[in-house]
Amino acid sequence: MQALIRKANQEDLENLQAFLTIANLGTDGLTAETIDYFLLLENEDGTIRGSLGMEAFEEHGMLRSLVVSPGQADKEIFMLFDQMVKLAKEKGMKSLFLATNKSVALPFFELMGFQKIEREALPTEFSTSEHIRQVLNVDNSLFLKFSL
Repeated sequence: MQALIRKANQEDLENLQAFLTIANLGTDGLTAETIDYFLLLENEDGTIRGSLGMEAFEEHGMLRSLVVSPGQADKEIFMLFDQMVKLAKEKGMKSLFLATNKSVALPFFELMGFQKIEREALPTEFSTSEHIRQVLNVDNSLFLKFSL
């Protein structure tokens, strides 16, 4: 079955919110104004099988809402990240960040070019985001940076 990755649009908002809710992820900050910073992985009939979003700041983005349905291939996850890098470059960003509390995921992210950083190295403007403040309150969160 062929998977398609595309930029989300206004018509996708409710379906994406439902998809993320089922995955037990928050949808704070996912609005009509921010939907174009989200990518969807869909199967041939248009069913969402994965997502990756970005909370955008001037020159930096914080990745969020990475969810893939069971059975998705690793190459499709790589493709989501590759498309997000392209989107970030289109938006004029210089770096992408991500947070994870799963240390077993570090080799995967490092393979994709992310480097582990200390939380103090995060851009100061991230503190204006409710979503990022919540992530910062998770004690075992690891932070990674990808330079564009």
